[in-house]
Amino acid sequence: MTYQHLSQTERYQIYILMKDGKTQTQIAKLMDRHKSTISRELARNTGGKGYRPRQACLLTQERSLGSRNATQIAATDWSKAVDCLLDKWSPVQIANQVGISHETIYRHVYADKAAGGSLYQQLRCQKKRKKRYASGRERRGQIIGRRPISERPVHIETRAQVGHWEGDTIIGA
Repeated sequence: MTYQHLSQTERYQIYILMKDGKTQTQIAKLMDRHKSTISRELARNTGGKGYRPRQACLLTQERSLGSRNATQIAATDWSKAVDCLLDKWSPVQIANQVGISHETIYRHVYADKAAGGSLYQQLRCQKKRKKRYASGRERRGQIIGRRPISERPVHIETRAQVGHWEGDTIIGA
């Protein structure tokens, strides 16, 4: 991501510029920020007494606690999870023991595989390799052994027997 979160000093700067009577667009230009950043900041952190920078910082900290980026898994937990994988435990069993989601464990294993690691070989159930039929060409809707109509024998043009009519080959009501 290329953006930076607003700092406490920037929040105080927004407060002072608002008291000075500047618009959101003017504040954004003075602070070298996008105007939607200022708008979002004011919408999220304005209380009953208006925008207050100290309150804005506290509200931001509260929101960041519920963020999925806030919690990091400790290295000791990862080492426990890897040890359990080496003992052929399933990720669901590891999740119950260590306290890491089984989905997170799978993501870690497949990220390790993409990085050239061999942790994926410790999983009890390996993903089967999908077999590609007909080298990727589409085969649906094609009749096997089909001959062009130009090769149809001449005696069929009389349509004397059952089967010579095209409607006889239709399956269904």
